[in-house]
Amino acid sequence: MTRIDRYVLVLFLRTVLVSFLSLAGIFIVFHAFTSLDDVMGQADPGESLVWVLAGFYGPYLLLLFDMTGAVITLMAFLFTAGWLRRTGELTATLSSGISHGRILRSMVIASLAIILVQLGIREILLPKFRDSLDMKARNLSGEIEQAVSPTFDQVAGVLIEGDALWVGRGVIDGPSFRLYADFGDIGDIVMGQTARWQTVTTGDGSVHQGYLVSGVSRPEAIGGLRSIHDGQTWKLLTSVGDAELDPSTIAPGECFIITSVPPTMLETAESGTRLASVVELGDRIRNPAVESSLALRVLLHERIVRAPLDFALVLLVLPLVVNAGGRKLFVLIGSAFGIVVTFFALKTFAGTLGSNGLLVTPAVAAWIPLLVIGPLAYVRLKAVQTV
Repeated sequence: MTRIDRYVLVLFLRTVLVSFLSLAGIFIVFHAFTSLDDVMGQADPGESLVWVLAGFYGPYLLLLFDMTGAVITLMAFLFTAGWLRRTGELTATLSSGISHGRILRSMVIASLAIILVQLGIREILLPKFRDSLDMKARNLSGEIEQAVSPTFDQVAGVLIEGDALWVGRGVIDGPSFRLYADFGDIGDIVMGQTARWQTVTTGDGSVHQGYLVSGVSRPEAIGGLRSIHDGQTWKLLTSVGDAELDPSTIAPGECFIITSVPPTMLETAESGTRLASVVELGDRIRNPAVESSLALRVLLHERIVRAPLDFALVLLVLPLVVNAGGRKLFVLIGSAFGIVVTFFALKTFAGTLGSNGLLVTPAVAAWIPLLVIGPLAYVRLKAVQTV
């Protein structure tokens, strides 16, 4: 890397950082203006204000960077090139025989790095904070009570309901499991005080996931009813039967309902799917127990193509950065804004087609923007290499 590369790179990254911090500052000031007392009310006695604010606003800044990183990078391209042109540094460099492509190379690579950082935040960090990203100070600890979305396990024949859901702990308060398959003497419903998601191993060596229901009120005397086996696998385990569980696994007044529907599939909050990782979305769609909507399938493929699509969006502004027509900076910004609006309009249109099952499949709908913009972005990247 040459000295001019380092100079351009530092100028570009400084522009990105200042732009993001300005946006983040506006966000924090407006929110803290109305909610600072509530946020501080969640702090432990003697805890530093800085740590409290960092604990509450940190996840939101990650989310904000994920949402705006590509657009901020795009605008930083224009501002950096405009500054170099205004100071005469770009003209002086071009006069030495160096092309725009060579001058912009460090910014292109830095843009790719920023988009990869976004990818890491989106897939690794945000899923860990999704339960607290609802802008409520009472959720500072991340332990949030949610409503339970009634979900039917098509394989086990169990409808899962409840009064409240604690996703972080994997607990349902006031659970109600309606049994639509043959569960023998258990009947057609199991109700209790709490249900906790966990894994158990039966005496035959098979591993099962499901909910350990404590304080069972229906059916009565659950401890005297036998475990249910359908001839192929266990469906419901009690302290009586041939399951040969560790005696400490199921105590009197408890039972274990086997299902492949984890607490994350019972969330009513939009963040449960919007901020889930690609792996989690894929596991949910592949789960035969739950029917996945077309919109969820579109979301999965949109998440897969988002990183290359964001990079393609940045490359679309390269001819504007070169500015062969000598247009003013604000005209270039207006043109870039038009490109961004067209970009998101295309994504929204294609996503709507896929979510409604019109003309194309969800997978094709999510890939349409990349198929349209990708080649155009590549052509624009090649076009500036010799200019």
